Amino acid sequence: MKVLEVKGLSVRFDNAVVLENVSFNVEREDSLAIIGPNGAGKTVLFRALLGTIPYQGEIKWAGDARIGYVPQRLVIERALPLTVQEFLDTKIHVLHSNPAEVKSLLEVVRLQLSILKRPLAKLSSGQLQRILIVFALIGNPNILLFDEPTASVDSPSEEQIYETLHHLEDEHHLTTLVISHDLSLVYRYADKVLCLNKQQLCFGVPQEILSTDTLNKLYGTPRKHYEHHHSDHAHVHRQ
Repeated sequence: MKVLEVKGLSVRFDNAVVLENVSFNVEREDSLAIIGPNGAGKTVLFRALLGTIPYQGEIKWAGDARIGYVPQRLVIERALPLTVQEFLDTKIHVLHSNPAEVKSLLEVVRLQLSILKRPLAKLSSGQLQRILIVFALIGNPNILLFDEPTASVDSPSEEQIYETLHHLEDEHHLTTLVISHDLSLVYRYADKVLCLNKQQLCFGVPQEILSTDTLNKLYGTPRKHYEHHHSDHAHVHRQ
């Protein structure tokens, strides 16, 4: 069952084409990875899906869609004297959510309750990214959009964050759309992949469509083609 259907999506800024004629769909509880070079329009796609910019074409969400969003970076000034608790409380207040849900969400992302008292400025990049995931999960969304959730973290934290996302998908029956720069993780965790470079270059199952030629065309330079092997970490499609 489709949770999102996009047809002929185009976005222009001051007559410059940012996205042109993009069409794809996302099934309920699927994980879609969105890949492409810098400036390809990936974040602009998310902004269109969230309804924050004008676009041409059709974006149709399922009637029960509740969307959470994890941005690539925090847009507020981290040096503000704001604790993690105060940051999370802003969304709890707006949505009238139960403050008690924060404790269980912290457990999901493997953070201690004591982190609530820490200033945002004192968090590591990995801790901050997990707090942004908690922020997105407040209000019980069933769809999560992640804009390069591991772009600013080290490799061990990157792996842990992807494992967290995989756990969330399975335990909370979430649909996820993830902008990613790591092709090896796309192969392991994504059910479908969308290739963007202002235009849509491919859409389908990663193991079937991400050939060396496709990746070279997408990025404009030679890219390593990761061969997929089934393993304990392989993403298994959920029924």
